[in-house]
Amino acid sequence: MNRRRKTLLRLAGGGLLLGLLAGCVHIPDAAERNGQALQLAAARGWQPLSLRTGSFSLRAYLPASVPATGTLTVYLEGDGLAWLSADTPSLDPTPLTPLSLLLALQDPEPAAYLARPCQYEGVGSELCAQKYWTSHRFAPEVVQASNQALDQLKQRFQAQRLVLIGYSGGGTLASLLAARRQDVAGLITLAANLDHQAWTAAKHLSPLAGSLNPADSWQRLQHVPQRHYVGAADRQVGSGPVLSYAAHFPGTKRPEVVLVPGFDHYCCWQQRWPALKQEALSSWPVSP
Repeated sequence: MNRRRKTLLRLAGGGLLLGLLAGCVHIPDAAERNGQALQLAAARGWQPLSLRTGSFSLRAYLPASVPATGTLTVYLEGDGLAWLSADTPSLDPTPLTPLSLLLALQDPEPAAYLARPCQYEGVGSELCAQKYWTSHRFAPEVVQASNQALDQLKQRFQAQRLVLIGYSGGGTLASLLAARRQDVAGLITLAANLDHQAWTAAKHLSPLAGSLNPADSWQRLQHVPQRHYVGAADRQVGSGPVLSYAAHFPGTKRPEVVLVPGFDHYCCWQQRWPALKQEALSSWPVSP
């Protein structure tokens, strides 16, 4: 595989800025990135929580005073800093900018944030091998651990239903989770790769070995209200994988794909949130 193709594959995770490839941007270390998230959360009265699962310890953020709610919205983080260059995996996938956390902190409804395995904590554990933020980022054990974390968050909020929202790889994971649960009242993704097998095939790239693919779970997602946002200027994931995912569904069950003019993989999700969420909720036959 040539360097350009490998670069495209790694960038698809959404955790690497173009400036980093050029070596012209300072990369904050893991402690700085962790501290940034703590400060962002604390400024809105949110606090960190470590959720222990069978395979990983997952970082969550939630309000210091947890309200009881019928429907809890959970935001899943993207792939984070998965790669330092086209050929060099990061030593710690904690995101440079935790976009899903920034979205969660804007939500006026009861909400929580859930990071991906090995982000913020646990890299020193033998369970946190680099494959879990590269080729196996959507492995069965990753989905299972995130599923267990959702159960814990749901119990804390005394919730009966979940709305799952995921950015980039977090949207991929959110879709896999929604396919395995009976309590998901809605699914919203932003710039997500929902059919990574079709994407790698179209680009003649090596597949994400060891990762589950949301498009393979379409039958279990037919009755989940969904809206999938794609930046019209997104050159890293783009609309192809989302449209391929949606094409698996029969016409009456096909989820809505919305192309957002002026947006790319990073911009401008934070600026338009939570209006985009409200648009999605209002488009469903019965709002959660």
